[in-house]
Amino acid sequence: MEFIAFERAKQGTGASRRLRNTGRTPAVVFGGSSEPKNIELDHNALWFALKKETFHSSILEMELDGTKEKVLLRDVQYHPFKQLVLHVDFQRVDEKTRVHKKVPLHFEGEETSSAVKIDKCLINRVMNEVEVECLATNLPESITVDLSTLTKGDTIHVRDLKLPAGTKAVMHGRNNLTVVTAVAPRGAAVVVDAADAADAASAK
Repeated sequence: MEFIAFERAKQGTGASRRLRNTGRTPAVVFGGSSEPKNIELDHNALWFALKKETFHSSILEMELDGTKEKVLLRDVQYHPFKQLVLHVDFQRVDEKTRVHKKVPLHFEGEETSSAVKIDKCLINRVMNEVEVECLATNLPESITVDLSTLTKGDTIHVRDLKLPAGTKAVMHGRNNLTVVTAVAPRGAAVVVDAADAADAASAK
């Protein structure tokens, strides 16, 4: 995904506020062999780009002064109640850069699983994204979680995810993080017990 940035000459709170009043958003790009650089972006274009999942989780191509650089979105600051982006940070990356980044999870096959189709279980999605470590060039835009084989009571953990080659999940010391569980609907056990009780009573 590509976007255009412009070099920003003036700095400071007052300069940033005046910049926002003109429909621009202050930003900074850092990392790599170059010094950090203050830049600005068109606010409306940035606002709509931020609504796209890929803008948050993939390598972006930034054009600045006619030169293109590969960057990664690192931070976004929003106004507390206005539809306004206050500031964004980008990190320069190349084929040697190792990154830690949260990647969205895409769930597939829920409707065809026996947990849902037969047992009418509720699929509890505990995580919607997972942090990974990899080379920037190997960063996946998303990770697919196959739910088609889920049965009642099943749990999928982070260690069960099929990650792309060269990519590993960052656990932060927790080895058993739950991604999704198939939970039996409330009342199912009660209904079964009531039926068993009725059968027992009729047998007497």
